[in-house]
Amino acid sequence: MLEVKTTEKPDERRDFPRGHLEALHLTGLDFAVATFEPGWRWSESVGPIAGTDSCRIHHNGYVVRGRMRLRMDDGQEAEVGPGDVFVCPPGHDAWVVGDETVVAYDFAGAMAEEYAKAR
Repeated sequence: MLEVKTTEKPDERRDFPRGHLEALHLTGLDFAVATFEPGWRWSESVGPIAGTDSCRIHHNGYVVRGRMRLRMDDGQEAEVGPGDVFVCPPGHDAWVVGDETVVAYDFAGAMAEEYAKAR
């Protein structure tokens, strides 16, 4: 089945401290536009909502604007910025680097179904 949606009319918006997620739900794909303001950190802004110590969602991402640092539970780290494509498995923290808002696209099987929802 062919499906087409626009980011200008997301299926839902989820707000959390210092950011929000706008999600489009399609068959077999959740697409999200994530906006993280300076000072956003997953463990402080989303962790209390999710009820876990680290993010348990797999991300396939593309950074449009800003810079973000990712730290895996095992200590591995990377920084991503505009034009970077990344894969980040479950078990990580992330935060905005600097004073610019981060805008990232996330392509995942079911990421937007779970992200920033209370468990």
